[in-house]
Amino acid sequence: MVETHISVPENALSAADCKGLADVLSSVGDKWTILVVGALSNGPLRYNEVQRRVSGISQRMLTLTLKRLEADGIVTRTLFPSVPPRVDYELTELGQTLRAALVPLHLWAARNKKTMADHRARVEPEGE
Repeated sequence: MVETHISVPENALSAADCKGLADVLSSVGDKWTILVVGALSNGPLRYNEVQRRVSGISQRMLTLTLKRLEADGIVTRTLFPSVPPRVDYELTELGQTLRAALVPLHLWAARNKKTMADHRARVEPEGE
């Protein structure tokens, strides 16, 4: 059975807790981060391989996303001394825990995308 309601006591989160949570969610909760983490879920990839797997991401956005994920400790960047230089990106242990947390969200999205599209079509008629 899927739990549909999570009870949170009124005083469970202080203002500082909320800000900390908002900071983390703003870093890991955007579309590109979620898709890049998914692309890296099966092991290390080179930059161009990540870009091919994340449809629609620009080179600039991928670079910014990978740099932020590296700064947050979610991705490692390994430079191999070769000609031409080779760089691999891989999820860290922390990144693997994020990937595991995103699996239920992915399943939910796959299960509900048509329902959401149907609702959107009723609210936003064509041509507007």
